Parts: sequence; structure tokens; C-alpha cells
Amino acid sequence: MTREAAVALVERIKAGGVTDRQVAAWSHALRRGLGHPRVLDLIFLHEPELTAEQVVDEALAYRPIAL
Repeated sequence: MTREAAVALVERIKAGGVTDRQVAAWSHALRRGLGHPRVLDLIFLHEPELTAEQVVDEALAYRPIAL
């Protein structure tokens, strides 16, 4: 997934007016495309609120902890 495509999906989710099914499908695509397991938390729960670009940048910067 390109950064631009990810930003577009995040903007759609943040704009509202979409079904739960659409949000679920898009969040699944974002998790797979960006590698961040909790991308919806970045969109809805982060304080302060992030822009779509910031959400994608944070997700792209995510690295799992190696045990």
C-alpha cells in the first residue's frame, strides 16, 4: 500500500458517514498495508488527535518488539 493510498483511507475513516463494514475492511487493509496492529487507535484514540498524514507516518514507523 502506498502512503498516499493509506492517507486517503484514513481520511475516509476520519470523515465518518461510512458503515461499520467499510471501516472494518479499510482498517484491515491499513493493518496489512502498514504493519501497525492497532491503526484504529491512532485514528480515534490518540491524544492529541493526529492528522491522516500523521496517522500513516506513525503506523509506518511502528516496529514490533523482538523477543
